[in-house]
Amino acid sequence: MKKNDLEFYDRSAAQWWQPDARIYALHRLNPLRFQYFDRHLTNWQGLRVLDVGCGGGFSCEFLAARGAKVFGIDRSQSCIATAKAHAATSGFKIDYQYGYAEDLPYADRYFDVVVCVDVLEHVTNWQQTVTEIHRVLQPGGTFCFDTINRTVQSQLMMIWFLERVVKAIDRGIHDWEKFIKPEELTSLMQQQSFTNIDIKGFSLFGSSPWDAIATFWHYKRTGSLRASITDNTSVMYIGKAEKTARS
Repeated sequence: MKKNDLEFYDRSAAQWWQPDARIYALHRLNPLRFQYFDRHLTNWQGLRVLDVGCGGGFSCEFLAARGAKVFGIDRSQSCIATAKAHAATSGFKIDYQYGYAEDLPYADRYFDVVVCVDVLEHVTNWQQTVTEIHRVLQPGGTFCFDTINRTVQSQLMMIWFLERVVKAIDRGIHDWEKFIKPEELTSLMQQQSFTNIDIKGFSLFGSSPWDAIATFWHYKRTGSLRASITDNTSVMYIGKAEKTARS
């Protein structure tokens, strides 16, 4: 069976902004993610922000609505086309480009903030991706991220439960071996002179299989997701880091 099936995003591009599409669940995650990011960045107005792995534009438009100067990049040309079309319809000026996270087509020290959510566990080389993010950030700039931990719990939740049992996402989207432990990501960021690193658990499913089932059926009934920021990073985690002012 194919793993880390990135063609899913190409297949989803045409339905990206349709509320009944599976991919639309990612749109509903943004208010939950930014409950955390807003603790560290209280005013996005005028900030130059790059969304790495922007897909069809959910986070880009969320940020543009807050007054940020937004740039988005993705390896899916279909998603970029969708993102451009939807931004034009919505009246947002967003600079979208086709490209790869490991080779960002931007100048050194160009961005105030780089956002990378639901992406690091999918790229070919997450270490090179973080290196590139560090390069394009201004000194003092902020890296905002979330990703999936490589644990037994994440394998059960993200692959066995979501892909195989309730089939909330297509089978084969994830590859457990590409999930990243928080200590691995922290170690690399420290090597690259990121500082003020903060990582928290990003819980969408609670702490037990029964919580997960209840949360899933709540989403099916209401279309809303329930999330909390916790100290438990065993499945998903969210964080921020700052590029040192001397970098």
